[in-house]
Amino acid sequence: MKRYDRLKEILRLDPERDFLTIYRLTATYEFPWDFTRALELALYRTYAVPAIGRLLAETAEFTDRPQKRYDDTALLLDAVVEHGFESEEGRTALRRINRMHRGYDISNDDMRYVLCTFVVTPKRWLDAYGWRRLSDHEKRASAAYYRTLGRHMGITGIPGSYEEFERFLDDYEAAHFAWDEGGRKVSDATLDLMGSWYPRVLAPVLRGASLALLDDSLLKAFRYEQPRPAARAAVRGALRLRARAVRLLPPRTEPHYARQNPEIKGYPGGYRVGELGTFPVPGLRGCPVPHTGRPAAPAD
Repeated sequence: MKRYDRLKEILRLDPERDFLTIYRLTATYEFPWDFTRALELALYRTYAVPAIGRLLAETAEFTDRPQKRYDDTALLLDAVVEHGFESEEGRTALRRINRMHRGYDISNDDMRYVLCTFVVTPKRWLDAYGWRRLSDHEKRASAAYYRTLGRHMGITGIPGSYEEFERFLDDYEAAHFAWDEGGRKVSDATLDLMGSWYPRVLAPVLRGASLALLDDSLLKAFRYEQPRPAARAAVRGALRLRARAVRLLPPRTEPHYARQNPEIKGYPGGYRVGELGTFPVPGLRGCPVPHTGRPAAPAD
């Protein structure tokens, strides 16, 4: 198999009908490392919306148990990618995601925004740092995949195309990105978590590299100092050099799922999808009684 043969395979599929197959090929064969980084950044962006960042700080999941929260989020989303929406594993993951979200006061607009980050951030990451850009087929398939995920989560008003996802994301961030102490705490905890994956002496360097990847709107919302231009150029240049090297490699012959990532550290003995995540009880810290502003998501 040659480097672009899998793309040719993708282009023979229908992005509206075969969206799961296309998304799986793209995320687990073509760009597994890039999708991991992009989806990390997608979730990180949401902290800059005060309603989201504040809630995450109140639950203390990201500040007190960041590794577990990271693992559970990645593994639940990964189960749907690997097994599909109609599989037992996929349905179990969706039930866990929905039950967790129903335990908190989350607006439909915030849920829809988070969904948009999953569609738009990987495309923009690959535009900047991927060994190739996403094809139109892959963008359409990604939009269809997350429309389906959003429907299973009971989200309403989901954008109908990649371009609509992108427009909603940009408009929402322009209107809602702002400083919040809770969002900053969750941001700091996330940066500390990422630094903990490597030798401690590298933590300051890794934090600086992470900040160098953030756009100005995120830096302003979290009130971080602007990275030096040289630091930004070095970090972004290193990622582009990596992309050139990856382009020369032979294509993957086996899929790589998020559960195989070395950053997943909380379940060395294995895990059950139905036991992942939190089990919030209404009335406890950070867990108000759910409001009625968003329709209840279907259990499956």
